Amino acid sequence: MRLLLVEDDPMIGTSVQNGLRQEGYSVDWVRDGTAAELAMANGVYELVLLDLGLPRKAGLDVLAGLRRRQNPVPVLVITARDTVADRVKGLDAGADDYLVKPFDLDELAARIRALMRRRGGRATPAIEHGPLWLDPATHEVRLDGAPVNLSGREFALLQALLAQPGVPLSRAQLEERIYGWEEEVESNAVEVHIHALRKKLGAQWIRNVRGVGYLVPRLP
Repeated sequence: MRLLLVEDDPMIGTSVQNGLRQEGYSVDWVRDGTAAELAMANGVYELVLLDLGLPRKAGLDVLAGLRRRQNPVPVLVITARDTVADRVKGLDAGADDYLVKPFDLDELAARIRALMRRRGGRATPAIEHGPLWLDPATHEVRLDGAPVNLSGREFALLQALLAQPGVPLSRAQLEERIYGWEEEVESNAVEVHIHALRKKLGAQWIRNVRGVGYLVPRLP
């Protein structure tokens, strides 16, 4: 899953980016409000982590502009502003959640998972699709109850496909979901991961729609 981190503090930004990458997320990091608006214009992010005290353009203004443009991407505000009035302003401006600095990375990761469950309309942490079971918190995958060992990229790709069963995602869309700006992508990287998933899960779980992309089939 690809996230955008908007944070001007180098120490906090480095810590959050590294920590979330260890959790399996692809994280792009910008350091001011104007850069955030430019980055969000491409629509590739599934969640935004937004500081409020930003140079060039304030975080609340970035958030308000995002919602005026009818962009539904979940926004988790991370800020040192801890008064009730500040939290109310952030939530009323369109934030989906609010986390006050300093915070624990485990809590941040849990809040991200909760927001993504809410966005996907799920009440339970795990994603179940027939006998296929995936837990974003523990990075476990099971098929018919048996554990399936996946690499980080394979897990991210499967999670992206399971988000909308029956809807094909192109190679470019999958690359955008699992790779960030600073990561070099081999031309056949997605195909390699798809091949590995088919070997581990069975070819019936990952289908190729010729000329379109790949999908996890809907269940009857």
